[in-house]
Amino acid sequence: MSHRPDTLAHAPLGRESAYPERYDARLLYPIPRAANRAPLGIAAGALPFVGEDEWHAFEVSWLNTRGKPVVAVARFRLPADSPHLIESKSWKLYLNGFNQTRFASRERVIEVLERDLAAAAGAPVSVALFGVDDAALMPRQLPGECLDELDIAVSDYTPSADHLKVGQAVVEETLHSHLLKSNCPVTGQPDWGSVLIRYRGPQLDREGLLRYLIGYRQHQDFHEHCVEHIFMDLMARARPERLLVLARYVRRGGLDISPWRATPGERPPEPLRLARQ
Repeated sequence: MSHRPDTLAHAPLGRESAYPERYDARLLYPIPRAANRAPLGIAAGALPFVGEDEWHAFEVSWLNTRGKPVVAVARFRLPADSPHLIESKSWKLYLNGFNQTRFASRERVIEVLERDLAAAAGAPVSVALFGVDDAALMPRQLPGECLDELDIAVSDYTPSADHLKVGQAVVEETLHSHLLKSNCPVTGQPDWGSVLIRYRGPQLDREGLLRYLIGYRQHQDFHEHCVEHIFMDLMARARPERLLVLARYVRRGGLDISPWRATPGERPPEPLRLARQ
């Protein structure tokens, strides 16, 4: 089980916080990725995957130059090779600061968001703003076959790569499960999600894979690190030629996150949002 890292000693997560209504970029709290990657054998500057952390913010608002509120849904994309992730509560506080701040245009809001988030992450961050009725935000389904109807007995609720077994046949398939759950490493709050695995390689034993995924149920870690943990375990145990691991976590406090990690050349499905998001 993961424990609270020293990098969170001064983070707003788990603390009582006043929610500002004026813009302040200093509210963003970056967290080095390296500390959580080291236990997985991932060396700084030598990532064994490509990927992004995709965030959606559903509580974005600001004032136009005449003081009239504007509301939007924002999509943010952080590259997996950025030296920092951004702590979620600090992100919420930062976005709340836009509520009573005037901006000349939608483009100016995007410009400010991209500048501040890139400074915190240490790498370029892309930002898109959508209207709340935009068709791009309508719920969709994950591709592939769902594992959740498998009738299995489960008694292990911590991640164990021993459950991952493969056969002789080489296959190319896409599998998913909605039974992913982990816990915040600071507050202990549950983080519910869905996970998609697309691979080409020795065929994964589906019952073992589902037991493995359910094993995160009492695991404490950030969303991004859970996805990296799954990716590394699958690469080590199954040795696929190609692999994509994508998680779609349920919204909490107006933010959801969907990290993905993959072997070079693999790309996730087109942006989608699930009903629980």
